[in-house]
Amino acid sequence: MKHLDIHQFKAGIFRQKLEFSSFSPEPICLQWLISNPKLLNKLGEADRFLGRLDSFSELIPDINFFIKMHVTKEATVSSKIEGTQTSFEEALIKEEDIDPEKRDDWQEVHNYIKALNQAIEQLSTLPISNRLIKQTHETLLLHARGKHKMPVTYRTSQNWIGNSLRDAIFIPPHHEEIADLMQDLEKFVNAEVLELPLYVPHLVKIAIIHYQFETIHPFLDGNGRIGRLLITLYLIHCNLLQKPTLYLSDYFERNRRDYYDLLTQTRTKNDLESWIFFFLDGVIETSKKSIQAFNDILALRENVELNKLILLGRKQADGKKLIDALYKNPVMNGTEIAEVLGVHSSTANRLIADFVDLGILTELTGYKRNRIFAFDEYIKIF
Repeated sequence: MKHLDIHQFKAGIFRQKLEFSSFSPEPICLQWLISNPKLLNKLGEADRFLGRLDSFSELIPDINFFIKMHVTKEATVSSKIEGTQTSFEEALIKEEDIDPEKRDDWQEVHNYIKALNQAIEQLSTLPISNRLIKQTHETLLLHARGKHKMPVTYRTSQNWIGNSLRDAIFIPPHHEEIADLMQDLEKFVNAEVLELPLYVPHLVKIAIIHYQFETIHPFLDGNGRIGRLLITLYLIHCNLLQKPTLYLSDYFERNRRDYYDLLTQTRTKNDLESWIFFFLDGVIETSKKSIQAFNDILALRENVELNKLILLGRKQADGKKLIDALYKNPVMNGTEIAEVLGVHSSTANRLIADFVDLGILTELTGYKRNRIFAFDEYIKIF
């Protein structure tokens, strides 16, 4: 296995076509070495914070109650980067309660949620592979705007980033190169399983994988979302995380210009190191924010269950059942709440009124019927 220091990284070459120049990346399945002490220190810091997040999430009772919110937040932000306009609150509402004009955007967000959950489940029997990536891509585009852009299939034509091929910001490799490049990427991801003599720190490895996937841009649509989704899948795949609690889309969105500039700088100046620094900073910052979110959830939970539900008297059991449901679905209508409680709508409405009086639920619609309620304090944490 060839050894190469990060400093010696060669991104690839630009190949001139008739009217444009596409970028052909070099293979990445190599033994990458890190000699920069600052980068090693940054890597150690990122590993510590990610480990702290993982151990923290293991200590939280009923952690699965809160995972859905993390996934929904990631789906909303990752889709927003691609131009989808669904807000976090709207993503929590049922499709039939969404304005018909916003349903396409809502569908894209929920496809992302489904694709991520499905891929995580498949990791127990399937490695991160071209097969898994294609299946996840199919789910991502199902019944959405990109459904005609060859879901589940790597592209067979040229794509580009920008308004047109002539003035594109970036033109990925020719489609005939994709099979070999994606096979190399799959090999790099699964080096340990394949027993290759390749030992690259996991966070450095996934930083390189994300860069390479975005550079290959193997699909006609959905590359950005799949590339961001791969980060979480890899962290679970290599057991750095037991639960899907870290997502970098929000960090990439808030630092959008740096994100794209550094990907470009890696390709044009062979500067892989700056990209890895940026990526590790994202892991550190996002781990800290996720830990804070869990702390805020625990504080809110203690306040609600010790100081508010106790005021319900004989209704406390139903109150506890409802609050547990709200951790998973913090926006619900009266019918859903009645179903969760297994009671008549009139009984559910009385408990809803109590929750509103206690400041737990807020009514969103202003209607007398078909009202929708939100667990606002909880939603704000995310």
